[in-house]
Amino acid sequence: MRDSSSDGLETAGRIIATASSDEKRALALELGADAAIDGDAGGYRERVLDANHGHPVDIVLDAIGGPVLDAALGALGHLGRLVTYGASSRQTVSSIAPSRLAVDSIAVAGFWVIPLIARNGAGGAELAELLDLTARRRLRPLIGAEYDLARARDAHEDLLGRRTKGKLVLRP
Repeated sequence: MRDSSSDGLETAGRIIATASSDEKRALALELGADAAIDGDAGGYRERVLDANHGHPVDIVLDAIGGPVLDAALGALGHLGRLVTYGASSRQTVSSIAPSRLAVDSIAVAGFWVIPLIARNGAGGAELAELLDLTARRRLRPLIGAEYDLARARDAHEDLLGRRTKGKLVLRP
């Protein structure tokens, strides 16, 4: 389900966010998510279905990978789509049997912006649109913390320790 806004941008239907802490889930709700659930792989499918009123979801955007990606496949409905764009769990995904995808016509796609840009400007128009939306403040990155460049190690440790929210900025 999609709605069009008055400025021509399309908006999503129900948004279910995942996060590792109550504080981060509360932030997701403040930022506009309809529901926020624990992103741990154990019970993930059930939490997604509960948050979607018992119904499978149309799309999952996964930055975690590993067992979470496996569980997310089970939350997809007929013609569902899963886009993986990260692997913060640093765990491998079990093999995905083509028959598992075919039964419900599910698709899995990968996305990583760096190689996209490197390939002769592929995605340039979309990236230009994102930058324009950011410049016009229709999209606003959430700055979670700022660090002096000399504290880059602290920033990295906080990121790896999952103590951050939003983007980190290193200042010279």
